[in-house]
Amino acid sequence: MKQKLFSIILMSLSLMTYAQQTQTKNFSVSGKVKTEMQIDQTSLLNHPAIAIGDVVITNHLGEKKSTAKNVKGVLIREVLTTVTPDCENPREYSEYYLVFKAIDGYTVVFSWNELFNSTVGDQAYFVVEKDGKSIQDLNESISILVPTDERTGRRYLKNLTTITVGRAQ
Repeated sequence: MKQKLFSIILMSLSLMTYAQQTQTKNFSVSGKVKTEMQIDQTSLLNHPAIAIGDVVITNHLGEKKSTAKNVKGVLIREVLTTVTPDCENPREYSEYYLVFKAIDGYTVVFSWNELFNSTVGDQAYFVVEKDGKSIQDLNESISILVPTDERTGRRYLKNLTTITVGRAQ
């Protein structure tokens, strides 16, 4: 019995250590942009936080997986307002997309127009607070969420490391 308890405690500590190691404190924005940049947790907190409330996280089938309580976020487009595609004519912005990649390889893609020229952009957030914890204390650290998605888990990306801006060919 003691050995079993010891094993459970050891496994729990290992999992907690792994979760802490995978947290991201900043992310880069690069690719087809005029100026690359680094954004950290503190700079996200410098933007006005919007109270989103409770968000049911569902899988690809629409089945409830969890509920994120008391979520607050900052609009992705507000944080990325200074990111400019590497082109001369703003008309060409419609050809651009943003690839959000997490530390575990999970990837979410938005078109430029989705974030900066549609109602999707009104609801696409960097999560800065959840379940009473600030971004610095969250296991998933820098994450994105679109609470109005029908399948919220599809674009709920945790531990963001990079945003790469690309151009469709």
